[in-house]
Amino acid sequence: MLIVQKYGGTSVGDLEKIRNVAARVARTRANGHQVVVVASAMAGQTDQLVGMAHTLSPEPSAREMDLLLSSGERVTVALLAMTLSALGHPAQAFTGRQVGIVTDASHTRARIERVDAERLTKALGEGYIPVVAGFQGISPGSDVTTLGRGGSDLTAVAVAAALKADRCDIFTDVDGVYTADPRIVSGARKLDRVSFEEMLELASLGAKVLQTRSVLFAMRHGVPVQVASSFKDEPGTLVTREDAAMEQVAVSGVTYDRNQAKLTLTKVPDHPGVASRIFGALGAADILIDMIIQNVSHDGTTDISFTVPRPDVARADEVIRKLRVDEQPLQVEVDDHIAKISVVGVGMRSHTGVASRMFDTLAEEEINIQMISTSEIKISCVIAERYTELAVRALHDAFALGTPPGAGTP
Repeated sequence: MLIVQKYGGTSVGDLEKIRNVAARVARTRANGHQVVVVASAMAGQTDQLVGMAHTLSPEPSAREMDLLLSSGERVTVALLAMTLSALGHPAQAFTGRQVGIVTDASHTRARIERVDAERLTKALGEGYIPVVAGFQGISPGSDVTTLGRGGSDLTAVAVAAALKADRCDIFTDVDGVYTADPRIVSGARKLDRVSFEEMLELASLGAKVLQTRSVLFAMRHGVPVQVASSFKDEPGTLVTREDAAMEQVAVSGVTYDRNQAKLTLTKVPDHPGVASRIFGALGAADILIDMIIQNVSHDGTTDISFTVPRPDVARADEVIRKLRVDEQPLQVEVDDHIAKISVVGVGMRSHTGVASRMFDTLAEEEINIQMISTSEIKISCVIAERYTELAVRALHDAFALGTPPGAGTP
C-alpha cells in the first residue's frame, strides 16, 4: 500500500515527539508500505511567528506573512527527514514549491489548483521517504502561499490524491471521530467509520478533528482518510464513501459551535432588492453568513436575523450600519452569546422523526430554539450559549449515541 501520513503540530511539538513520529513512520515502512509524510510546524511556532510580525508591523502584508509562516513547516520536515535517515530509512524533505503544489494567488488562504508530484514519485522510486511541508504552496507568479489554518490536512489529502494513494492517515492529538465531544459527554463513543458527507457536516458545524476543505477535497477525489492519534497504536476513524450500513443509524453525532453570533435587523422595509443589498454588502466584505431567517411582514416591514462567526461581528455591524434603505439607517441588534447545536447522520435520508425528537428533547430541558437550519443529513438549532453542554448531553442520550450500532440504536 501507498500511505500518506500527516502529523499535526502537537505530534511534532518537540525533538522527542519528532523521534516518536520517525519511529512510527519507520514501522509503517517496515510493514512493507510505501510512505509519504506531511508535517505541520511544531506546536506554537506559527502563533509565535504571527506575534513577531505584528510586533514589528501593525498590518504586515499578506505576501510577506506567507513567506514568514511557511518557514515553520520547513524546519519540521528537515528535522524529521534527518531523524528518519539516522534510523536507517533514507528520507528527503520537500517544500510545497519543490513538491509542485500550485495554488491560486490568494495569500494566507490560497486554494490548491494542482499537485504535480513528479519529484515525490521519483523519490519513492529511489527508495526515499518523502517528507513534505504542509500548509504551503506556490502561486502561478512563483510567490509562496499558505492554505490557512489546518492547511496541512489539505496538503496531505491533495498529495494522496495526486499519488493515488491507498489511504491518507491524519495523526493528531485525538484518536478518532466521536459521537460528541468527549470532554462534554463522558459516554461519547469513537466511530469506526463515517461518510465523507457526515464528516463534512461535522467539520463545518464545529467539530475540529479535520479541516473542512480537506474533507471536501477527499470526497471529490475519493481519498479514504483515517483520523488517529499519534500517541496511541490503535485504529482511528475511517472517513470514506457512504455505504448501506451507515444509513441504518439515523444520527451519527452531535456537535456544537460556540464561535457564533446573531445579528437581527429590525423593521427592515419589505420590498424587493433589500435583502440582496444587505447580504451583497456583507459578501463584498468577505463575511461568511450561515443561518438566515426572515419574519412574515404585517406592516410593510420585516425582521431579518442571521449568524456570522463571532470574530466578524464588529465588521458585520459596521457594514450594516453604513447601509441606507429608503434613506434610513438599518437598526441592528447583536447577540454574541449564542451557540449552534447540530445532529448529523446520513441515515436522516431514510429515517423520520429526527427533527421532532431533537425539538422535543430541547423542550424537555427548557431550552428555547432561536433559529433552525436543515440539510439532507443535518439539523442545526441556535440556542443560548449557556445551555450548550446541557443540550449536547441531552441530544446524545436522546439518540442513544453511546450505544454501538446493532445494540439498540434507533
